[in-house]
Amino acid sequence: MRTIKAFGTTAATEDLKPIDIVRREVGKNDIKIDITYCGVCHSDIHTARNEWKNSKYPVVPGHEIIGRVVEVGNGVKKFKEGDLVGVGCLVDSCHHCPPCNNHLEQFCENGATFTYNSHDKYIKGQQTYGGYSTDVVVDEQFVLRIPNNIDPSAAAPLLCAGITTWSPLRHWKVKKGDKVGVIGLGGLGHMGVKFANALGAKVVMITTSPDKAKDAKALGAHEVLISKNKEDMAAHKNSFDFILNTIPVGHEMDPYIALLKIDATMVLVGAVENLKPFHGGGIIGGRKRIAGSLIGGIKETQEMLDFCGDYNIVSDIELINIQDINNAYERVINSDVKYRFVIDMKSLKD
Repeated sequence: MRTIKAFGTTAATEDLKPIDIVRREVGKNDIKIDITYCGVCHSDIHTARNEWKNSKYPVVPGHEIIGRVVEVGNGVKKFKEGDLVGVGCLVDSCHHCPPCNNHLEQFCENGATFTYNSHDKYIKGQQTYGGYSTDVVVDEQFVLRIPNNIDPSAAAPLLCAGITTWSPLRHWKVKKGDKVGVIGLGGLGHMGVKFANALGAKVVMITTSPDKAKDAKALGAHEVLISKNKEDMAAHKNSFDFILNTIPVGHEMDPYIALLKIDATMVLVGAVENLKPFHGGGIIGGRKRIAGSLIGGIKETQEMLDFCGDYNIVSDIELINIQDINNAYERVINSDVKYRFVIDMKSLKD
């Protein structure tokens, strides 16, 4: 076991601060990664503040990890020292249940091991600690190769915001010429716009704020639909092949259901709290579907990263020092970032 530097919190009401944590030594199939960048996800805030009522303290957040391989176990086949790699929301699973056998480790029937706040299989009595730390040791099956031609700092949010939006677009087979709506222009929404555009869809950003129109078009939206404008919403009724809903809180569903074509799907990736009741006739009348999606498996995440390398897609970020993390959390809550914070982990090491 090793003791390393990290940033975390020991209670829901406390700020994040420097703490020491314990990491395991490198095993046969493990990779040790020197962390250079770590993205800041709203899930980090929910967990640090116990807003989902399942936090185990101390909490060390961070599941958008970029770094360099500095040590490999003697059974590692895929990576070598010096490789640019990433770790997303998952660091392990059971490896043998039907979802794991189908590259859907995020739905592991025996419980996926998430990058932080999960039971640590290797250190008795400890939970997993995330990327707000100097290094991490991960099974090679859960390590991802980062394309060398993209900015590694801006690649960090791809490991959560990227795969969260990529997976539903691919699963529901969004293709060239489809009319795709993306609801909400934030950390998830801005990636949804970029991916849908690169896949050849006609992309419509759906937002409550007219002020976001210019940014949405710069990111790749072909049109902006203001959801508060009843006439414009009516003009788009029954016209969308697919809608990606990134709204992070409970909200009215009926206005968005009305936008879908017959047999079309709206996928929720943001709201994990109670949605407001919607009228069943809205989906029955058009054989419409409301579905959900959770990140993606390791194979699909690597496919997404390779696509980003091919099309030079990264997140729009603001780089910060770890010492500014508490202020960054408040800014995330106030939607005061375009569109993701990424921590320069050199600031922790220094």
